[in-house]
Amino acid sequence: MIKVAVKFLPLLALLVVAVAQPLESEVDLAQWELFKVTHEKEYATEVEELKRKTIFLGNLRFVREHNAKFEKGEVTFDVEINHFADLTTQEFAEMMNGYKRPKMSESNGEVFDDSEDIELAKVVDWRKKGAVTGVKDQGQCGSCWAFSATGSLEGQTYLKTKKLVSLSEQNLVDCSGAEGNDGCNGGLMDQAFTYIQKNKGIDTEKSYPYEAQDDTCRY
Repeated sequence: MIKVAVKFLPLLALLVVAVAQPLESEVDLAQWELFKVTHEKEYATEVEELKRKTIFLGNLRFVREHNAKFEKGEVTFDVEINHFADLTTQEFAEMMNGYKRPKMSESNGEVFDDSEDIELAKVVDWRKKGAVTGVKDQGQCGSCWAFSATGSLEGQTYLKTKKLVSLSEQNLVDCSGAEGNDGCNGGLMDQAFTYIQKNKGIDTEKSYPYEAQDDTCRY
């Protein structure tokens, strides 16, 4: 009897949470079903699906409340549901934030000195100058460090050659382990740059496309 009671405790806890929440409208439930179909969501158990549904509906309420403020001019941007809507903020951060800050870091770069009488532009939009590639999606992989590295190099390459080429994050995810990076489990931009220097280059996105998972180095 004790084992049976313990077995159903997680489900009971979720049911209590669900009952405590206001009854959702048919529109909300339809949004949940559409979300699952659109993003091909499947859950291992009914307990897990109920948990994800509760999180999704909470995020849906947030989207509506925020966008109502946007329409009133109280905030400067609107938001919408995407494939991460069944995750909590903490889960999203743990999944996507792969930046590993080193305990100590040394910099050999020069310090910028603005003491000279130089008039600088108040705003620079590198997108308008053609130095930024389109929006990319790292997927469910903690490879933000790789995207930071390629984004920087793409811009620098454009300024040097006037050619904007999308570079391969997957190349860095798969191949820069010796420099201290750990693929989808995190890394550091400096170590990515070190790999590129040692490797004498980095592959393009076209020839080494992104997979959002760790794989064997192919470059």
